[in-house]
Amino acid sequence: MAKRTVMRSSKGKKLYAVRDKGGKFKDIQQYSRAHAADIKRGSGAEKKAAKKAAKKTTRRKAGKKTAGKRPAAKRTARKTARKTGRKTARKTARKTARKTARKTGRKAARKKASGSSTMSGVRKAAGKAVGAVERAVRRAVRRVTS
Repeated sequence: MAKRTVMRSSKGKKLYAVRDKGGKFKDIQQYSRAHAADIKRGSGAEKKAAKKAAKKTTRRKAGKKTAGKRPAAKRTARKTARKTGRKTARKTARKTARKTARKTGRKAARKKASGSSTMSGVRKAAGKAVGAVERAVRRAVRRVTS
């Protein structure tokens, strides 16, 4: 690897400058980028050590007995437990979402219908607002649970 000289750019970034045999700059690179590339690459000695370690672990693994699969009853029990957990989470999410949707919808409807004088107009606006919010909540719940 060529020797690098550390310098700073006019903006203050740290730079690596590689010189050729004559002493002229061959390549100038930002320290952050050069350092990241060095880390990704790794040295030859490190690669050799990694290969040796991998060989040792494969030898050890070959000697050990592998454990058998879990009984089918246990597997199915775990699956059903997971499914019921998901279902209850969905239900609670929907319930809380509906409650908040209704509250926010009513508030929005009151604000909108404050100009209308009849109570039926207020109810109509509230129903529309609640419906819109509930639809949005359903979409959000679908996104979260799927």
